[in-house]
Amino acid sequence: MDRFRTALQLYKDQQDQSRSGPQVKRAVSGQDIPPPIVYTKTKSLDIPHSTLRQRRVMAAYAKGPFVDAYKILRTQVMHRLRENNWNVLGVTSPGHGEGKTLTAVNLAVSLAMETSQTVLLVDADLRSPSIHEVFGLDDCPGLADYLLDNQPVEDLLVHPGIGRFVLLPGGRAISNSTEILTSPKMLALVEELKNRYPARIVIFDLPPLLHTADVLAFSPYTDALLFVVEEGKTTAAQLQRALLLVKNSRPVLGTVLNKAGKMATTVASMRNLLSH
Repeated sequence: MDRFRTALQLYKDQQDQSRSGPQVKRAVSGQDIPPPIVYTKTKSLDIPHSTLRQRRVMAAYAKGPFVDAYKILRTQVMHRLRENNWNVLGVTSPGHGEGKTLTAVNLAVSLAMETSQTVLLVDADLRSPSIHEVFGLDDCPGLADYLLDNQPVEDLLVHPGIGRFVLLPGGRAISNSTEILTSPKMLALVEELKNRYPARIVIFDLPPLLHTADVLAFSPYTDALLFVVEEGKTTAAQLQRALLLVKNSRPVLGTVLNKAGKMATTVASMRNLLSH
């Protein structure tokens, strides 16, 4: 834990020094920007409770340390978002298999179950989309199909029967994800999702930071990032490198400490999950 705190403190010190620098311009420009999305329908599914429980989706648990942990995370995240007037959050990790996708899912579900705004979770890990698997769904069309095949977004949205939670799956895996994530069509989609409903929170499940250029390319179009690291797997050097890579891009909202693919399950552990 101490090595993570040291790396985080170094990042925060460097971020404070760089805040007076130029801000990234987020306006979408260029040709072939698609027209505004018309939201006419969202596919509603009744995901079996047993499926959610098997995949550790917190909606399947009425109470317990697991649920409490995510409620604390939700409270911390909402506080930071509201105080900065943010509504677009990217979730990433330094490496593979550190629990970022499950953390993104449960954070989104927790927000949608207990707060007044809607929450949209977008699977933007286009090289390895997997959020649909968390909900026990077969391969289904999603973001890649919108970007590459002009399939309407409103035909791709899924409501899995949980609160005010809506999911945009990733669709088929693609190799040129960096170019697709920074295309005019994708940037127009981000602006649409961000501004259509100001009370909605949009969470992007992004790829691991140290394995592709996707996060570095896409992060300027988020408001902030949330890091997920696995205790005993992520090294302090990896975390420090990841934080330094994004220090001039977007603020890091906090760092979630994941252990063995599961959220730390005590209140004491959760208090250490977010660095302020």
